[in-house]
Amino acid sequence: MIRKGFSLKSVPESAFVTLLAMIFLYLPLIVLVVYAFNQNRVSTIWTGFSTIWFERVFADDNLRRAAWNSLIVALVATPVSTLLAIPAAMGFERELRFRGKAAGEALVALPLVAPEIVTAIATLIFFRLIGLQAGLLNVIIAHIVFCIPFALLPIRAQLRVIPRDIEDAAFDLYGTRWGIFRKITLPLLMPAIAAGASLAFVVSLDDFLITFMVAPAGATTLPVYLYGMLRVGVTPEANAAATLLLVVSIAVVALSMALTSRRT
Repeated sequence: MIRKGFSLKSVPESAFVTLLAMIFLYLPLIVLVVYAFNQNRVSTIWTGFSTIWFERVFADDNLRRAAWNSLIVALVATPVSTLLAIPAAMGFERELRFRGKAAGEALVALPLVAPEIVTAIATLIFFRLIGLQAGLLNVIIAHIVFCIPFALLPIRAQLRVIPRDIEDAAFDLYGTRWGIFRKITLPLLMPAIAAGASLAFVVSLDDFLITFMVAPAGATTLPVYLYGMLRVGVTPEANAAATLLLVVSIAVVALSMALTSRRT
């Protein structure tokens, strides 16, 4: 007698619970996007369709400056954190044993398991101790450190499914370590690298807590600026700016998925 494993499909209520979870997660986003096109100044009272608040967003110099700061931080933090994640993943997955491996893995995974507010406070204290007051560079350094684990996850997962036999065969054919990595391992890792980079970009672009803690005057990013707008109440401009931020995040994830599926 063959016993079948447990499957959620066998539970009749699973589809209903999944539907409720999806509604709970995505209905607020849908409401946000809809009210971004509300003509009324009172964002919760619908009076008609209009794009005037998006025009106001693009005409606001302070908001555009905050959005530009967010892009600068994300565009710098993403490639740097991804480049640091590649050798880290190779060391953790391809080097079977080395001194400090467990400690290194725990240290890299710390931003994922520790509350973000703890990471933000610790980063702020560190910058104060070393006396670093470099404007937007403070935010960039903090984002690089915070984004490394997110870029590392898909790369490590891809390395675990790449057969070691391919690299061992290349070594038997007198291939050098760098040549094997450049011609064999790296091309096989490109989908995971693209996924890790997109994840790091979205995390950096949308981050609020760490940026709120470490950003000095003049280095305000878009999420922090939106928080300042919401302190006086929900406004249509805030809805429009949040909608644009959501669209950019979705576009980056969709592009990454498209590139990944094309290469695989």
